[in-house]
Amino acid sequence: MNKQFKMAVAVAALCAAGHAAAQVTFYEGNDFHGRAFTANRSLNNFNANRFNDRVSSVVVEGGRWQVCENMNFGGRCAVLSKGRYASLASISFDNNISSVRPAGKGRHYDNEIAPRAEVQDYAWRRRANESVFQVPVTSVHAVMGAPAERCWVERQQVTEPSHGDRNMGGALAGALIGGVLGHQVGGGSGKDLATIGGAVAGGVIGSNIGRNDGSTTSVQNVRRCEHTASGTPAYWDVSYKFRGLDHRIQMSGEPGTTIAVNRNGEPRQ
Repeated sequence: MNKQFKMAVAVAALCAAGHAAAQVTFYEGNDFHGRAFTANRSLNNFNANRFNDRVSSVVVEGGRWQVCENMNFGGRCAVLSKGRYASLASISFDNNISSVRPAGKGRHYDNEIAPRAEVQDYAWRRRANESVFQVPVTSVHAVMGAPAERCWVERQQVTEPSHGDRNMGGALAGALIGGVLGHQVGGGSGKDLATIGGAVAGGVIGSNIGRNDGSTTSVQNVRRCEHTASGTPAYWDVSYKFRGLDHRIQMSGEPGTTIAVNRNGEPRQ
């Protein structure tokens, strides 16, 4: 009986440790400033903590957590994996979270968001008298940055058709000449018709004399843009195995073939 009791206590302690490890902390300000509260279970309403639509940065200590913009996990949701999210504005969740719950273990989410890689800080530094071990890196993936837009201004010649005004003086002169020539053709009513036709034809020809049928060319500034792929990784997704357990971290630089870890499997430099 005593043995069963001890086993039950041990199991309860392991469960409590697991819950404690899987937790997430929400901050009111960017860069983990201002008021904060920590959750290690589902919360369908942040009003009790006075944090409804007030979260600006998050630290996921363990596990993966699904955050939603409405209470009771409604509206738009995203899954945050272990790491530090200094600003939620980049994922459009700044001041826009009202509920949270643990994400399903091993389940794939289309909207899972990895934290941005940070410069290795004190958390990665070797402590005094701390033993470290070199363990092999099992996989490395370079995560490229978002495409960039490159724009410039070009000077371009633009040609536009230009129609000159009718030459009124030429039209009158042409009509007179055409009328004189037409009057010399035929006789009677035919002569009158020839005179009129000659005047009309002469007027049309004369009106086109001196008319500008060319084009106008000007120079304009034209803005052009193109999308270019990023040639620099945003961070490196690194996996390693220590004491039979798989670990995954994000690094700002490319790792070597091994990585230093402490007795808990935490990376050190």
